Amino acid sequence: MNSLKNLDKLQPYPFERLKALFAGTQHTGGLTHVNLSIGEPKHPTPALIKQALIDNLDGLSVYPGTQGLPVLRKAISEWILRRFDALVDPETQVLPILGSREALFSFAQVVLDGCENDSHVVFPNPFYQIYEGATFLGGASPVFVNIDPARGLSNFHALSPDVLAKTKLMYVCSPNNPTGAVYSLEDWQKLFDLADEYNIVIASDECYSEIYLDGTAAPIGGLEAASRLGRSDYNNLIVFSSLSKRSNAPGLRSGYVAGDAELIKAFLRYRTYHGSAMSTTIQMASVAAWNDEEHVAENRRLYTEKFKAFSAILESKLELHIPPAGFYFWADVGQSDTAFAKRLFEQAHVTLLPGSFLGREVNGFNPGSNHVRIALVASLAECNEAACRIAQQIKNSL
Repeated sequence: MNSLKNLDKLQPYPFERLKALFAGTQHTGGLTHVNLSIGEPKHPTPALIKQALIDNLDGLSVYPGTQGLPVLRKAISEWILRRFDALVDPETQVLPILGSREALFSFAQVVLDGCENDSHVVFPNPFYQIYEGATFLGGASPVFVNIDPARGLSNFHALSPDVLAKTKLMYVCSPNNPTGAVYSLEDWQKLFDLADEYNIVIASDECYSEIYLDGTAAPIGGLEAASRLGRSDYNNLIVFSSLSKRSNAPGLRSGYVAGDAELIKAFLRYRTYHGSAMSTTIQMASVAAWNDEEHVAENRRLYTEKFKAFSAILESKLELHIPPAGFYFWADVGQSDTAFAKRLFEQAHVTLLPGSFLGREVNGFNPGSNHVRIALVASLAECNEAACRIAQQIKNSL
């Protein structure tokens, strides 16, 4: 019965709420639909990944091992070294996962195993809803830390010592979804200080780490920060990443966790029972993806082009700030986000995600209110068309 009570705490997913918001609403203007609500990459999946799948179809005939093939763990550890200048042992500090979503959820069950009822999990607000679900089903209580509008990040240090003393797990997201803000080395140092003082495990969601403005510095990752700060054992740190955004392969369901060897050992034990081994066919396609950077650079170029074009069309109509990373605009529309999104769908056939659907009310305030998340995942032409329609709708409402 207790698990059912926890299950009942789960709120509808943002896209369920969006469907309910649009129920009974129809667009009657004859315009083609442009969907910028869901963060599903639409750029072509690289041919090298497709070819690797074809070349390794024999992998479908065998049961895969939970720890993954040595060649994949080696490819991931070598990519981490190239990208973050951080050494991880492919034998003890890396595991393949079926995309970051399932691992962000299941890892919490390892950390929260047998936790007391008043244990806490803290994370940013707005947030990726998996953090909340993992918290409830792990038997803990969520603590929502509102993002600072000026920085687009949450100040976990504002939490009281009483709350931090009961905190077992801290989800951080850099680059942040939905704001695109990134942690500095100083930010990471402060997070590590909290983790050390209160023995908190940091789960760093970095699935947007490779989507940043073309020609700018790459975001600092958790492993990189730990390495630079002399924490090469990655104590109480686990990083999550995937190929979904980096390599335009959301259907591959492939990623990795890396970090603290003791936490990896516990997570591997859990996953052996959980049934989350990756097909060897997928693993070999993943090796091909992690070993290639050319397609990733082209990906960044395409997103940068769309960011610049989209903001140029709307610069006089809507206050937009191109984020350091990620592929979202987090825009303050200065009015009800749900009303704005519903009217835009009905009159312009463009779908955006109301920001309040990504947040929770804390002390009477939802930090996602009056904001919308705009996912620039469609083609350049579609994004430009959507920007023009949004601009016209704003003009009509004046």
